[in-house]
Amino acid sequence: MTAIESATVLVTGGGRGIGKMLVEELYARGADKVYATARDPRAVTHPRAAPLSLEVTDPASVAAAAEQAQDVTILINNAGASVRASHLDSPVENVRREMETNFYGPLLVTRAFVPIIERNGGGHILNVHSARSWPADETAYGASKAALWSQTAGIDAPKADPRDVAVAALDGIEAGAHEVLADDITRWVKSQLSADLEALYAQLKK
Repeated sequence: MTAIESATVLVTGGGRGIGKMLVEELYARGADKVYATARDPRAVTHPRAAPLSLEVTDPASVAAAAEQAQDVTILINNAGASVRASHLDSPVENVRREMETNFYGPLLVTRAFVPIIERNGGGHILNVHSARSWPADETAYGASKAALWSQTAGIDAPKADPRDVAVAALDGIEAGAHEVLADDITRWVKSQLSADLEALYAQLKK
C-alpha cells in the first residue's frame, strides 16, 4: 500500500477535468506536494499546486520535467487526447496523435520517473484509462487506451463525474489495488469481456 498523506505526486494533465479533481483530492488527503502538469502551466489554477510545463509526447519536455521533479513518489499518468479518429477514414495524423499522446506519452513519462520513485524509496504509478480500453470501437482513441491498458498490467454513455473518478482512483492507491473500475459503465464493460461477443457488440446480433 502507498500512503498519499505526505507524498509528493506528479499528475499529468493536471489543469482540467479528472486531472484537476485528482490534484484537489490529493491535497484533501494530505499530499505534501502535487506537481500539476500541462502544456501551458497557466492552466493550473489550484493555489497549492506546483505548475509544471509538460508535453508528454516530447522526450525533451519529459526529461526537463523529471529534472525539476526529483522528489516524486507517486506518478499519475492522466494526460490524454481524444479526437475520436476512425482507423479507416480519418487523417493518419489524427490516429498518430492519439497513439502518441495516450500510449507513448505515458510510456515516456513512466520511464523517466521510475528511477526517481525508486530513489525516493518506492511508491506508486497510476495510469488513467477508459471503458474504451476493452471494446473494439474502430477508433484510434479506443486502440490507444487498449494499448495503454496492456502497457499497465462503440459505447454511447455519459462520462463519470471527474471527482468520483479521482476519489476512486486515490482510494485504489491507498488500498494497494492493482486496478480500479471507477464507474458502473466501466464495471459493466469489464464484466462482459468473458461473455459471448454479442453481449458487448450489439451490431453482431443483426
